[in-house]
Amino acid sequence: MTFSQYFSLVDTLARMSLKADSAQYYLRYVWWVLEPLLFVAVFYLVFDVILGSGRADFLVFLMCGKLPFVWFSKSVNQASNSLVTSGGLIGRIHIPKTLFPMAVIQEGLYKQSVVFALLIIFVLASGYWPNFGWLYLIPIMLTQYLLIVTCGIIGAVIVCYVRDFSMLISLFMTFLMFISGIFWDVRNLAPAKAELMLSINPISFLLDAYRQVLMYQNTPDLGHLFFLFVFLGGLLAATVYLTRRASEAIALKVITA
Repeated sequence: MTFSQYFSLVDTLARMSLKADSAQYYLRYVWWVLEPLLFVAVFYLVFDVILGSGRADFLVFLMCGKLPFVWFSKSVNQASNSLVTSGGLIGRIHIPKTLFPMAVIQEGLYKQSVVFALLIIFVLASGYWPNFGWLYLIPIMLTQYLLIVTCGIIGAVIVCYVRDFSMLISLFMTFLMFISGIFWDVRNLAPAKAELMLSINPISFLLDAYRQVLMYQNTPDLGHLFFLFVFLGGLLAATVYLTRRASEAIALKVITA
């Protein structure tokens, strides 16, 4: 299978899944936007209306953190279960096993493109005007995409061998949501703690980078962003290589589990 055929098949599977999923609901594609907005509404009600965040820009701050995080958490969660839920197909045809998590991730990418467009519109409506610094959103989003793909494929392979790991992934996403600065500002920590958090937690770093660009018109830490991109690219390449080497073992484990 050539590279173009691979990604054509990934895109086809993603589009088919989107149509099948939307057909189950009365509001259909509206849920692409409505679901993440409901998440934001719940957090806004709790942390600003009830508890009082003390920030005049809390809603924009929250959306710049929560919406990218939903992209990461949902894509990785669903991609991690993609191989075990496609066991019948995996046992019948010989195709790259990364195809299934990639199709799920591509489906999430289509949904997130609409959500990001909504985020940009809301940021503009809140009085934050675009500048050339917004071009930094491109490498930030590419790095987050690499993170999603890498974590999704690794998770999918591990879940093949240890089904209980899918539960741990869900729990870890909840833990990550609370420690990554979605509804609180990492930079309000002591400088040493803030630097440590941004260094060891890629989600925390990426969410902060979105805010630096969209809200504060600052340049993100390009050195760390480049390091993260290169590291994730290398890790992804190694993951794909090992997954292909273990393709038959993975298929056997899926259909016999």
